[in-house]
Amino acid sequence: MFCHTCGTQVDASLQFCPNCGQSLVAGPGTAVAVAWVAPVGIKAQPGRWIGEGWRMVKADLGTYCLLGLVLLCLNAMVPIILQGPLFAGFHIFCMKRILNRGGDFGDLFKGFNFFIPTLVASLVISLFASLGTLLCIIPGLVIAAIYKFTYLFIVDKRMDFWPAMQASHAVTKNDYFGFTMFLLLMVLVDLLGFLCCIIGIFVAVPVTLAAITVAYQEIVGFDPRTPDIIA
Repeated sequence: MFCHTCGTQVDASLQFCPNCGQSLVAGPGTAVAVAWVAPVGIKAQPGRWIGEGWRMVKADLGTYCLLGLVLLCLNAMVPIILQGPLFAGFHIFCMKRILNRGGDFGDLFKGFNFFIPTLVASLVISLFASLGTLLCIIPGLVIAAIYKFTYLFIVDKRMDFWPAMQASHAVTKNDYFGFTMFLLLMVLVDLLGFLCCIIGIFVAVPVTLAAITVAYQEIVGFDPRTPDIIA
């Protein structure tokens, strides 16, 4: 479980967070997590979300390209293991930008505050997507699309990896086709970025990750406490 005050992963048997000292037991004046319920009638808007992602990146192209370069280099050096925390950190940066709460290069590494759940989520999602790809490819694409919001639920709602995956599925099951098209459009953007003298990928990846953050903000909404908790 996680402390809903500071976001630190703690043992479920504890009554107080060892990091911030706040009570982990519900009681008078205690801030506890409210069960998240997925909205209904959600429809994916791939083109508009990608467009908003590009608008965010274009507004501060240098910073986003640097973040993309570091993310891709670190992930290439330690594939899969670092992917989850780095993606989570990039989402944190984008979240702060959307909320006008600053956002700087160091945010990329704040995803490591959630290292275990993001790592396990990355491994499980990769496994599920790989198994799905063996079944004529399309199931693998659908599975990858289903879990695109997992890292955001981990950092924003302080969920463990499995509840976060379930929450992401609860969102995307409203429009499997639309969210799969969203995934395919992001893959196309990344491919075009790679083909643009390779360095275009340092723009394309930030655009797609920013688009996921925009989509999450519109569908789910950020917890206003999150930027302070992970600051």
